[in-house]
Amino acid sequence: MQREPSERTLNPINFDRVLRPSLLTLSAKRSLDVVGSLILILLVSPLFAMIALIVSLDGGPALFRHKRIGRNGEMFNCLKFRTMILGAEACLHEYLDHHPDAKAEWQNNQKLDFDPRITPVGRLLRATSLDELPQLFNILKGDMSLVGPRPVTKDELIRYGESATHYLAVRPGLTGPWQISGRNETGYNERVALDHAYVSQLSLYRDIAILLQTPAAVLSRRGAK
Repeated sequence: MQREPSERTLNPINFDRVLRPSLLTLSAKRSLDVVGSLILILLVSPLFAMIALIVSLDGGPALFRHKRIGRNGEMFNCLKFRTMILGAEACLHEYLDHHPDAKAEWQNNQKLDFDPRITPVGRLLRATSLDELPQLFNILKGDMSLVGPRPVTKDELIRYGESATHYLAVRPGLTGPWQISGRNETGYNERVALDHAYVSQLSLYRDIAILLQTPAAVLSRRGAK
């Protein structure tokens, strides 16, 4: 499993400005996370094992962990099935150095329409969101939630501006308003606005509604890359 340097907390953060959703709402949300993640882990365990085997056939690790920012600025290792070639970072830097248009695209969206690092199996996993299945263990551990803002990196949080307080108020989610609203079809500013609105209207009912809409959004592959 690939690792990055240890970093527990993002500093500095003005925690006085971080929103504080009600304890009742957060408790109900956490109960749904524990029960839901346990059930899903049991249901998908055969699929999980099969994907892990296929991904590791190239000699690399099946899982990839990347630092993301959680609730209240806590850093955690976000788990995914590895979808990129070995030596992906060096490949990205070399590609961007030789493709100015791609470099501009990366700076604007932190994504590429054509990413040379992604393996053929990885493209399928990303298109179906199956690469995110390991995050069920992040949810069970308490790093993430079934529903919430899309987990972001330290550098990405800067782009949230004033809405960073909304992001930090809850755990990031396996799915969320961005997932059912077009995924990669949504621009970054729109994604921030969706996360802001989600936290402002936080409710268990809305979480359940988003969970029910997620399978159709994934199967339609709308916005998938």
